[in-house]
Amino acid sequence: MTAPDTEPVTAARADGPARLDIFRWSLAARVVAVTILLAMISILTVGAYLSSVIAEGLFDQRQERVLDESSVLRDDLIVLLQQSVGTTTTQQRDSATDFIQTVRQSTDSAGREAALIPVDETGGIVPISSDRTVLDLVEQEADEDFTAALVEDPDALTYRSVALARPDGGTDPGILVGTRVTVAGSGSYDLYLVFSLHEEQSTLSFVQRVMAGGFAVLLALMVGVAFVVSRLVTIPLQRAASAAERLADGDLTSRVEVKGGDELARVGESFNDMAQSLEQKVQDLTELSRVQQRFVSDVSHELRTPLTTIRMATSVLEDGRDAFSPELARTTELLSTQVRRFDSLLADLLEISRFDSGAAILEARREDMGELVRAAIDDIRPLAGRQGVVIRLDQSGATSAVVDRRRIDRILRNLLTNAIEHGAGHPVLVQTGADHEAVAVVVQDFGHGISPESASKVFERFWRADPSRARTLGGTGLGLAISAEDAHLHGGWLQAWGQQGSGAVFRLTLPRRPGTVLHRSPLPLERRFALIEQPGEVPESTPAPCGQSVVRPDDLPRIDTEEDPA
Repeated sequence: MTAPDTEPVTAARADGPARLDIFRWSLAARVVAVTILLAMISILTVGAYLSSVIAEGLFDQRQERVLDESSVLRDDLIVLLQQSVGTTTTQQRDSATDFIQTVRQSTDSAGREAALIPVDETGGIVPISSDRTVLDLVEQEADEDFTAALVEDPDALTYRSVALARPDGGTDPGILVGTRVTVAGSGSYDLYLVFSLHEEQSTLSFVQRVMAGGFAVLLALMVGVAFVVSRLVTIPLQRAASAAERLADGDLTSRVEVKGGDELARVGESFNDMAQSLEQKVQDLTELSRVQQRFVSDVSHELRTPLTTIRMATSVLEDGRDAFSPELARTTELLSTQVRRFDSLLADLLEISRFDSGAAILEARREDMGELVRAAIDDIRPLAGRQGVVIRLDQSGATSAVVDRRRIDRILRNLLTNAIEHGAGHPVLVQTGADHEAVAVVVQDFGHGISPESASKVFERFWRADPSRARTLGGTGLGLAISAEDAHLHGGWLQAWGQQGSGAVFRLTLPRRPGTVLHRSPLPLERRFALIEQPGEVPESTPAPCGQSVVRPDDLPRIDTEEDPA
């Protein structure tokens, strides 16, 4: 039941560059994003496969035609060379030139170039080509492996893929075919044919563009389908979420509109059944709480009358106690003590019932918290004297605030009584402080102490850290619970902290003006304990961590309870 010293920080700090966190997106956005990603992967995979298959098919078909054409042209060249045997060198050269030009100008073989290169220089024919670039290409591509293939199998056709330059600076794929022709009486010649695959490349590019357009349309359709499907799922979920939020805000009549009979409709029906059951349970618990509160209030009021009679009778017995025997006098004393305790318990129960019913109100006015603390210490002085406890007070600065004097006095007396009872005879330290928005009072003892688990439960009703421990002052178990309610009624904090076997610290923090939201307390809650062996002696202790302070009793002004034991 403790509150933090400072307001929790909710703004996230970036420790590095911002990262895309898809899990923070809405469900519809994630569905669409995942659909786009998977669709793009699928489309690219299918597109790459189809493009590869089409390209391979076009190349194989073109290659088959190229080899057929090359075989026919090789046979034509052999016939031409055989016919030119016995003619002059000029006639042989003219016939070869006409053949090469015919190969290039053939209407059914567009994109074809040729070159005829003699193997030796004994013949009369020099290298002839349809285009100078053919000889350059042959010089680049006809390496040793290519030439060796021509020599090993003169009747075969040797080919390889090449890149052909275009006038615009680009390149087209092509096929270079080579074959060796040997004719008796004419010599040996290497025939090179270059076939352009420009048309096939254009066809492949067109097909790829068509596929890209189709895939783009398909991707758009898949995104649309994903969006529609996600909306079909998310709209019912959003309705359920809105209904759950209204239910969490206290609207127990919130329900989900159910349509259809699918899985989402069953989820809505289950939610409505749960909400109806929860509404009924809350109504039952509310009625039970109301009955319980009324019972406590009624019983407390009804007990007032007989208690008044018993108190009056006890007062009569106390007045004549001197004439009683020792046993009867002791019985009268015990009766008087228990009657006072019973009266205190009834008063606490009535106060708790006011808090539960919402009838508790503040009668606030501007008060000096320092004066209230001194008055509370004066009231508790006889009790502290009987326990041999010295109360030391440290006040600093102006501590005025708008508070209900009666309730603040009750909080202070409860804290001081609790510190005296559990302080094991050591001094009790009281410190006040203030800043521009809050005032604080700290009560610290050096007794049995409390654990962190106990600190979170110490303000619960009827809770005790050690139920078996004898209580010298006889509390009701409601004092700290009522004090916490009084602090909350002011919009303040009442917090506890301690160390097992060392002591406990209680801090009351109140806003200076009603309605102010507290962000921090002027005084630290967690602190080091300087254990006091004897009144007036303070042993050395290690320094407190940065931001905390050690309260040393000898350095503080002192208010003696009766007479300084030292």
